Amino acid sequence: MPSLKVLICGGGCAGPALAYWLARTGHEVTIVERFQALRAIGAQIDLRGQGIEVVKRMGLDSAIRSKLVDEAGVSFIDSNGKSHATIMANKSGKGAQSLTSEYEIMRGDLVRILYEATHQKVKYMFGTTIETFEQDNSNHSVFVQFSDGSHGTYDILIGADGQGSRIRKAILAPDSPEPYRKLGIHMAYWFIPRNETDDNIRRVYLGSQGRMIMRRTHNTAQTQVYFVLKDDSPELSSIPQASVETQKQYWSSRFQDAGWQSSRFLQGMGSTENWFCQEVVQVQTDTWYKGSVVLLGDASSCPSPFSGMGTTASLVGAYILAGEINRNANDLPQAFANYDEVFRPFVNEVQDINTFLLGLTIPQTRWGVAILRFVGWLLCFINIPHLVSLFSKERDGDWKLPDYPELEMN
Repeated sequence: MPSLKVLICGGGCAGPALAYWLARTGHEVTIVERFQALRAIGAQIDLRGQGIEVVKRMGLDSAIRSKLVDEAGVSFIDSNGKSHATIMANKSGKGAQSLTSEYEIMRGDLVRILYEATHQKVKYMFGTTIETFEQDNSNHSVFVQFSDGSHGTYDILIGADGQGSRIRKAILAPDSPEPYRKLGIHMAYWFIPRNETDDNIRRVYLGSQGRMIMRRTHNTAQTQVYFVLKDDSPELSSIPQASVETQKQYWSSRFQDAGWQSSRFLQGMGSTENWFCQEVVQVQTDTWYKGSVVLLGDASSCPSPFSGMGTTASLVGAYILAGEINRNANDLPQAFANYDEVFRPFVNEVQDINTFLLGLTIPQTRWGVAILRFVGWLLCFINIPHLVSLFSKERDGDWKLPDYPELEMN
């Protein structure tokens, strides 16, 4: 098997996961990351089903378990903080997982674990971007010009640069359909100081007018706050591109009368340094590769936070792409075609979100909130969520993770 020279754009989760597999099987891997240092920040994420199996095959299960967030379950509350329905995590190892995964971890911790597992064999270029790239179809290579003035030629260029991927934009035809499937939902999240009322149960509050508030606590000092807004207006779609000050002003205006602990959360919003704001979308495109350029993770197939499968999909995609590259190192076009064929059914499965039903979970009216609260109470009263989780035959869905003996260390 030839040793390939691989450039990965993006140092989050998907890129380093791919680098792990390729570096351990003898390839020369470079990761280019636009931030000046490791971007080990972000919200709480989870691993499920096939994603858990991938980290076990990577030998990172113990490292990840040592950093898990202690979230025992999810409680749906009213404006007084009174719980009307609680769904506990299923950590029995049997049946299906509930709203809380048995593998809840902060994004920053996972990024650090992947970096520690790769940095000795993988070259990281921080504070650098890809300015231009040009493919040479005659010898199946990519010439890349970097923002620091350097350049290089690679056998493969991987676009693992997120849902706003510049690599994806460069390889899609000008007349390609819009790659974003908008769900009509927006999200802002940030960290505030923890207080004595914050425990290890995630709290979910519906405030009518298409508003949802979530509170999660991940350590002894900090609490995460999530504001979710169901609104498909063009005005809101432009907010993530505005200044942080403008973003905070907008979200404050929409949630100042939401109820529960919204005053506390808004006060914390003003001083937080961990602020994130985004439109919730899925990335759907028929083009995952062109020539020697391949897309991975959210750049190719972001399933949205509401799927609960974003990180799992990134790790699974990295495993499959690495397996196909190693299996077909002398025929990369075939490797990329196989990657598409094997992985796309899984992506279709995790992207199968019913937007109508999703919208019903974030009601516009107080009556809608009351009805949803009653339904949740009734289901939990007769123990339906627990029974569904415990007695479901499959923990991983219908799609089975393939085996790649080619990824065993040389």
